[in-house]
Amino acid sequence: MSIVELVRLALSRIASSRLRAALTMLGVIIGVASVVALVAVGQGATSGITARLQGLGTNLLTVNPGSSTQGFTRGAAGTATSLTADDANAIAALNGVAAVEPEISSQQLVAAGSLNSTTSIVGTTADYATVRAFTIWQGSFLTPATVDAGVSVAVLGATTADDLGLGANAIGAQVTIGGLPFQVVGILQAKGSSGPFSQDDQVLIPMATARHYFVQGDTIRSIGVSVATPDQMDLVKAEIQTTLEQRHGIAAGGTDDFTITDQAQLLSTVSAVTTTLTILLAGIASISLVVGGIGIMNIMLVSVRERTHEIGIRKAIGARGRDVLAQFLIEALTLSLLGGMVGIVLGVAVSALIGAVAGWGFVFNPITPLVAVLFSLLVGVVFGVWPARQAARLDPIVALRYE
Repeated sequence: MSIVELVRLALSRIASSRLRAALTMLGVIIGVASVVALVAVGQGATSGITARLQGLGTNLLTVNPGSSTQGFTRGAAGTATSLTADDANAIAALNGVAAVEPEISSQQLVAAGSLNSTTSIVGTTADYATVRAFTIWQGSFLTPATVDAGVSVAVLGATTADDLGLGANAIGAQVTIGGLPFQVVGILQAKGSSGPFSQDDQVLIPMATARHYFVQGDTIRSIGVSVATPDQMDLVKAEIQTTLEQRHGIAAGGTDDFTITDQAQLLSTVSAVTTTLTILLAGIASISLVVGGIGIMNIMLVSVRERTHEIGIRKAIGARGRDVLAQFLIEALTLSLLGGMVGIVLGVAVSALIGAVAGWGFVFNPITPLVAVLFSLLVGVVFGVWPARQAARLDPIVALRYE
């Protein structure tokens, strides 16, 4: 028999017992779908986070309180208190620094009429838009005058404005932040990010105002530094480190109480972490492919026993052992291939749905389904060989007597 005839015969056998075939393929379907979905979700998450980091600003350095050896206790966790506004002023005086924006923040309830949203209230300066690469959609940004005066004005992120039902006519409207009245002076252009820590879901107010109402003390959360040109990044980073060490009285060789990061470091770290997690999760998901292969082997062994008489007839009329081996091996491969194809469709659909819900979009890498199909075929070969060999070794005389 030719390969085409064997495939046609395998398909007819599968069609004659659809329920059994579907249950047999289920393990392979789930395994392939899991691998495809997890890899696509991992790549989508990497792409989304990378785009979000790149959207933070160009030539950006970020100074966080706390040593890098303190892990997650630094900066974002808010437990380290080593940076002050005077540190930001000292950094702003360095050569190669285009702009500096210190930040403090607090989670507060923002309300407009009957609508409200809990979001991050960022106290900052007029240079925030320059450093973080924001543009204004409506109205104006914070000005040096409003920042110095500490007035109760607010610039809304695009998502926050949408959550509060505020559009282009919202300039001059009043919102309450933590129960206190603020006048909306501007709405930021959306950057397209979503989910936790979205750049579009925040409210910017003058630092003095935030300090007066929401954040006590004189420490700050972080300092964003815009470097004049890309080729000055390393030089400015070294100057910032030297300046802060001198200001904080840190001896040579001592442990810094601050951490300076740039976009390249962040992107590299995020890429490494997400890639590792994706590989780990895909490896775990591939276990279900092995389980599916075991299911195929079991069903094929049952099929050999059920079709013993048929095998005897084929051998009696001239079929060779390798013909029977090829027939059963092709059936196992067909089951694996069909399961793999269904799994790819299911995995792509699931990953697209997760990407849409999470807001980072759908990233499709054609290599992933190709590898998944090849792996499913490998499963078919590995777990189909034994049943096929069992069938090929049957004695035709004994097989013809079997009922």
